[in-house]
Amino acid sequence: MTTDPPPEPPEHPVGAGESAAPAPPGPAGRTRGTRAAFRRWRRTRPFWATVWTALGGFVIFFLPMAPLGKILQVGVGGVAGMAGGVVLMAMALLMLFMPGQRHTAGVIAVIAGVASFPLSNLGGLFAGMVLSVLGGSMAFAWLPEKPAPRRGLPRRGRPADRTGGASGPGGPSVPPVSVRSGSA
Repeated sequence: MTTDPPPEPPEHPVGAGESAAPAPPGPAGRTRGTRAAFRRWRRTRPFWATVWTALGGFVIFFLPMAPLGKILQVGVGGVAGMAGGVVLMAMALLMLFMPGQRHTAGVIAVIAGVASFPLSNLGGLFAGMVLSVLGGSMAFAWLPEKPAPRRGLPRRGRPADRTGGASGPGGPSVPPVSVRSGSA
């Protein structure tokens, strides 16, 4: 019986975040490719803001359904807590699937989180309120990642002299003059 030698492992560049070699076939390669695709998708939206806002909404929503001895208020506060939790979870989904609306969703999440303090068992025993305010403020402050510069292509730069120089159509070039307004 003859056996083939085992395949050589692909060489990985030292210190690089992602290898340039294709993922090996099999479950490990699919997992690595899936994780890389998820990472690329996650970086195009306020992912962590969504996670914190959704957790805050979850805490505020489900706390009124806790056993009677563990909650501080039952009745209208329970309904308000459930409504606030639903609003927060809806804002989390809005942040995740419509990143362009992150400012509106972030402001609404912060308002709903702060409003949950008097309306729903001290804002989900403070945890839900803190998580929703954290997530809403993170969503408001989030900026999309700038695309990486293309490699190998020449950069477009400004010409050294836009006025055409001394022999250009506009005559001799004149240095810009700073004009002050007001008194010295």
